[in-house]
Formats: sequence, structure tokens, C-alpha cells
Amino acid sequence: MSHQIITDLEKRHTAKQYDASKKISQADLEVIYEAMRLSPSSINSQPWKFIVIESDKAKQRFHDTFANKFQFNQKHAKDASHIILFAHKTHYKREDYAKVVDKGIEDGRTKPENREQAFGGFAFAEMNMDENGNNAAWTKSQVYIALGNVMHTAARLSIDSTPMEGVDPELIGEIFSAELEGYQCDVALAIGYHHKDEDYNAALPKSRLTMEDVVTVL
Repeated sequence: MSHQIITDLEKRHTAKQYDASKKISQADLEVIYEAMRLSPSSINSQPWKFIVIESDKAKQRFHDTFANKFQFNQKHAKDASHIILFAHKTHYKREDYAKVVDKGIEDGRTKPENREQAFGGFAFAEMNMDENGNNAAWTKSQVYIALGNVMHTAARLSIDSTPMEGVDPELIGEIFSAELEGYQCDVALAIGYHHKDEDYNAALPKSRLTMEDVVTVL
């Protein structure tokens, strides 16, 4: 199939080793940041926080979060150009959604007189909330929509990426407590440029199940 979207997806791979000497340009980073911001979410809840690790000091902090487990991902902390922590709010409340509603009014999407009516969507957050107000399973799902969006955006920019569920949420929560207050990080994304000699995955052919195995058209 000849299409730019398919070309993007065919060429992307999960980088296994980054070239630490190559950095992403600020212009490309701004595209990635805007793609994150524009990511869709259930009821437009946007229950996320994206923490971009860029400085050597911040990279060392992230490197330290691998002290107990998932050391196979630790090398990316310093070799990748940037790391993005995809964090979700564990207790998404009505006042959080109020920010979304009020921004919708500001942007002209919602009429001021319909403000209270706009809170009807918050029922989806309440449906996924336990007796303690925790709806983290629901907010975490929204983060993965943004993750996929950023991975494709990176591929379009010829930037490599490595999604990492192999991170330690507890240690990340401790070391980045000031930045993550009220949020939890269960997945991170390394972005940069793969090492042409040491990234074995770059040369391997892409392998996916057949269309017939995964798509059913009724």
C-alpha cells in the first residue's frame, strides 16, 4: 500500500539502543508537545500530565528510578534525546473537569449559559470511580491514547521511540514527587535517534499478524 501514514508505521520500530550524541531539534519537539496537547480523551477529560526529561540532571533522576527493577530500560535514561513521563491523575474530580468545561467556554465551544449542562459528561468519570474517588484505571486508559498519538507523530518526524511500561511507578513517584503530585506514571516514552550499529531491532523485518487475523468487517 502506498500512503504516507502506512510508510510512517512501516518504518517505525522500537529502538533498543540510542545514539546519545544526537538530539531532537527544538522545532520537532514543539510539534511533539503540540501533538500531546491535542490528543483526544474520553469526555475531553485530559486527565494527564506530561513531564519531559531533557537536562542531564533530570536524566540522572530518571536513571535512579531503575534502582530496583527493569534495568534493561535504564540505558535509555541517558542515551535517548528525551524521555516523556506519561502520568495520569488517580482521583479525577469534578473540579478537574470544570477546567475543561471553562476552557470550552473560553474557546467558544460551549455557551456560558450551558455550563452546568456540560458537566453531564462527567458521569463517565463517576462510572469508573470507586468508593474512595479513585478512577485511575479510567484515566490511565486515556494516557495510552496520547502515547500512541505521540509515537506516530515521532515516526512522521523520523524520530525513533521506545514505549516503556518497564518503569517503576513507586520510585518515579518518589523521585519526581514535586512534579507528579496527584498523578501517577506507569508508562514512559524514550525518543531520539537509534544507534546505527548497536540497535539490533532497526535491521529486523517488521512482523505483524495478517489483516484477516485482526480485522473483521461486518
